[in-house]
Amino acid sequence: MSPGGEKRSAMVMIARRGFISGLAATGVADLLPPLGARAADQGPETTTIRLGKASAICTMPQMIPQQLLEAEGFTDIRFVDETPKATEQLARGEIDLMVNYASNFILGLDKREAFTVLAGVHVGCFVLFGHEGVHGIAGLKGKTVGVPGFGTGPDLLLTLMAAEVGLDPTKDLRWIADPAEKPKDLFIEGKIDAFLGFPPEPQELRAKKIGRVIFDTAVDRPWSQYFCCVLAGNREFVWRHPVATKRAMRAILKAADLCASEPARAARLLVDGGFTPSYDYALQTLKDVPYDRWREYDAEDTIRFWTLRMRDAGFIKSTPHQIIAENADWRFLDELKRELKA
Repeated sequence: MSPGGEKRSAMVMIARRGFISGLAATGVADLLPPLGARAADQGPETTTIRLGKASAICTMPQMIPQQLLEAEGFTDIRFVDETPKATEQLARGEIDLMVNYASNFILGLDKREAFTVLAGVHVGCFVLFGHEGVHGIAGLKGKTVGVPGFGTGPDLLLTLMAAEVGLDPTKDLRWIADPAEKPKDLFIEGKIDAFLGFPPEPQELRAKKIGRVIFDTAVDRPWSQYFCCVLAGNREFVWRHPVATKRAMRAILKAADLCASEPARAARLLVDGGFTPSYDYALQTLKDVPYDRWREYDAEDTIRFWTLRMRDAGFIKSTPHQIIAENADWRFLDELKRELKA
């Protein structure tokens, strides 16, 4: 072995010992791969990884896997604040891997942004609330509806849902989407009729007993049958660093497992990491959002499902075949499903 190889091996062993020593406190020991499997897997091409840091805490599997990433050989782990144009950050290489809404990724890919869809992560983070007098999606006709902002995911989902029941979203709904107007607060004050939000907003509204749930994508079909959030990587990063990509994916998907199996511990990691201030809302998010579906659901079906509806609604021009054939790589996911059997 070369001197450089010996030094790298020593660093990995030190990192592993440091990580293992803290496992009793974190409770993630059972999420680590067997040492034999790790020894057969070459180290990552880069030890630096940059992940997205989102305001939507339903994407927490990308925000809590610090120690799991360390166990995979990463020593420089960075969390980059996502902007409203997060997919552009990913395409430019400011972020290496990111969990985001499938619809946002598809919009970016339709504009030829350079990233690759890698896996589905979880189902059902969007919840539509309404005040008395709003009964179902069709009941939104003529009503004022708030969303966190245009281009944030919820507005596109509500547009698709409204169109499916025969409404014209641009004419039949009155939209409040300017963050400066604070749509959620307007709903709490009873000044608008409905609000579609993502975690921790639904958890806050439920805790305060504001309005009632009209539609919940965690349980209501057809949306509950497909991923709402998927994982994608910067195209050049995935191409240049396949081992690092797989190792980072393994850490993120194990973090999703942790969210499902030990929600209290995962919520504490999220708060301690400074990603959200409210432990209660974080914990409730973990209980509300199904994080255990990444093995079960088909990520390709999800991209096809969203792309068809977005194309029919005029949001994009690409076909599902174009999006999937040119911008998806399921090889890492297939390998990890075999390795990380429940």
